Amino acid sequence: MSLIHRRSAGLALVGACALLALPAQAAGNEIRIAHVYSKTGPLEAYGKQTQTGLMMGLDYATGGTMTVNGKKLVVIEKDDQGKPDVGKSLLAAAYGDDKADIAVGPSSSGVALALLPVAEEYKKILLVEPAVADAITGEKWNKYIFRTGRNSSQDAIANAVALDKPGTVIATLAQDYAFGRDGVKAFKDAIKKAKLVHEEYLPTNTTDFTAGAQRLIDKLKDQPGRKVIFIIWAGGGNPFKIADLDLKRYGIEIATGGNILPAMVAYKQFPGMEGASYYYFGMPKNPVNEWLVSNHYKQFKSPPDFFTAGGMTAGIALVEALKKTGGDTGTNKLIKAMEGMSFETAKGRMTFRPEDHQAMQSMYHFRIKVDKAFEWGVPELVREIKPEEMAVPIRNHR
Repeated sequence: MSLIHRRSAGLALVGACALLALPAQAAGNEIRIAHVYSKTGPLEAYGKQTQTGLMMGLDYATGGTMTVNGKKLVVIEKDDQGKPDVGKSLLAAAYGDDKADIAVGPSSSGVALALLPVAEEYKKILLVEPAVADAITGEKWNKYIFRTGRNSSQDAIANAVALDKPGTVIATLAQDYAFGRDGVKAFKDAIKKAKLVHEEYLPTNTTDFTAGAQRLIDKLKDQPGRKVIFIIWAGGGNPFKIADLDLKRYGIEIATGGNILPAMVAYKQFPGMEGASYYYFGMPKNPVNEWLVSNHYKQFKSPPDFFTAGGMTAGIALVEALKKTGGDTGTNKLIKAMEGMSFETAKGRMTFRPEDHQAMQSMYHFRIKVDKAFEWGVPELVREIKPEEMAVPIRNHR
């Protein structure tokens, strides 16, 4: 081979090596975030809000650059369809094939419980948002799991503030899966003065609530004192249809926690109804929420919803953690940065509790009022329940 040929071959080889090196080099300048959520399925509305909020949170926390320490944030979307087996394989593919540095999600508690062992197997962080079941940061938890979403105990303790009064008799109506059962268990644990007389569990896809409502009425109608059906429900179906059975005739009230705006249209039937909410755009007064509300109105001509705020929190928490590590995505460095980390959100300051990585956060005691300007029952703030007021149990076995 002549010298020229050898030089050409050598240059071609260098060129080939440079091409091979490019993806690795590009990956080195990226922080890859997998978002596993219900893009479709029964919790589609929740999933889509979370995705919107996540992107807004990343945008807000990076000052619009979508970079941390010169590294570009890349979000890889995965649709778990609300199915645990699908979510599990998607998260494994995200960590393994897509080389995701960190994952966020999912929408469903059932899916979340299936994802926890995958994070442990790959030794990568899963930031849970918005799945609620206590077991996620409780008995099924591992050190790779952090959660910005509230847990069932936070929901329950906050709702107990509104309902736990002497002389009150309560029956619960919930979905028969992790979210519903963990929610009722936590609520039972939180109730100290009121009396719980019945738990009604119905399939997640229930549309006819008549039989369940009749059982609830039978348990409550002859009880003395204030009588309340406390509803814990997510996704499809309208459990508030039980009001059609003339509950007032038996002196029975309905109570529930906060929800997405379309679900709160049903709340209009219940002026004066009390409960506790994770978020409503009109409640928190802070610069992050002001930014979220004004930018959401600009982009979507509507206010941010329940899970939009949650997605934003997850985005902010990730960026704050990555800033602390200087953009280093090493799992142990991230864990060290995140344990005990406080960060500002649309709900005010949150802190990851070191013992179980649960974000300690405010909840909001509300009372529903009817305002013609809004399609939904408006939750008026009675008071903010601060994190330090809620003795949220540590349920893991660390």
